[in-house]
Amino acid sequence: MKTLVWVEHDGTTVKDATLNAVTAASKLGEVHLLVAGEGVGAVAEAAAKIAGVGKVHVADGAPFAHALAENVAPLVAELMGHHDAFVAPATTTGKNIAPRVAALLDVMQISDILSVEAEDTFTRPIYAGNAIATVQTSDAKKVITVRTTAFDKAAAEGGSGTVEAVSAAAGDAGLSTFEGQEIAKSARPELTSAKVIVSGGRALGSSEQFHALIDPLADKLGAGVGASRAAVDAGYAPNDYQVGQTGKIVAPEVYVAVGISGAIQHLAGMKDSKTIIAINKDEDAPIFQVADLGLVGDLFKVVPELTEKL
Repeated sequence: MKTLVWVEHDGTTVKDATLNAVTAASKLGEVHLLVAGEGVGAVAEAAAKIAGVGKVHVADGAPFAHALAENVAPLVAELMGHHDAFVAPATTTGKNIAPRVAALLDVMQISDILSVEAEDTFTRPIYAGNAIATVQTSDAKKVITVRTTAFDKAAAEGGSGTVEAVSAAAGDAGLSTFEGQEIAKSARPELTSAKVIVSGGRALGSSEQFHALIDPLADKLGAGVGASRAAVDAGYAPNDYQVGQTGKIVAPEVYVAVGISGAIQHLAGMKDSKTIIAINKDEDAPIFQVADLGLVGDLFKVVPELTEKL
């Protein structure tokens, strides 16, 4: 069984989400990668070194420069003539491309898998992660997105895959155009790859308080900064900080939840963290049910004290 994996990259380096997706794909059989973009020779070379990769297909051209799903999906569908499954990490880009591929192939997508039980059988979360469903597909071609936190990363070095250039017959589909992007830049680790995350909730009260309390603690711990949906909706933090079912799914070594009550949709995004530390003045807050360490107290007193002692 041959599996084609979408390579998530920033134009120069392969993102960690790809390594998790490769591990998932390796459970299905032979692993091939797809690198699409403009001027992505270095990415293709790095992808070929990933352990377990047999071949890297490279589509280098202007239509793929910004990974527009309308252009990438026909390319994937074309390559699926020689592959049995398409696997993409369940990132923003992966979740944008995979449904179009499934539609073009006229198959059902299997989303957010947690494990591979057999070539046609997988597990995935439902009801915000409160139940795990085992699903079996009868489709000849499979389109799958992978919850990256559920799989270990494949080794980034040690592989010796061959690199093969491909050209899409469709090219630019003309259905969408790239207008621009605003990318938030931070010296802190990116949420999905951070080993430690400090997240703040609505209890912080304002954007000023959020940054005054959360940022110094995160700096001391070398941590990424996250936020609950309530905090983001209230304008305390930008959208790319949001952790949860409708935000980013994370599983760091340590997750510190400050002033977060623990709504179901937030827990779905972080409950796989190795160690969860909760700080909340409400001792009945749901967050304490999943926390390994809980501190009941006024965060406006506790957090500055904690930061000072670190």
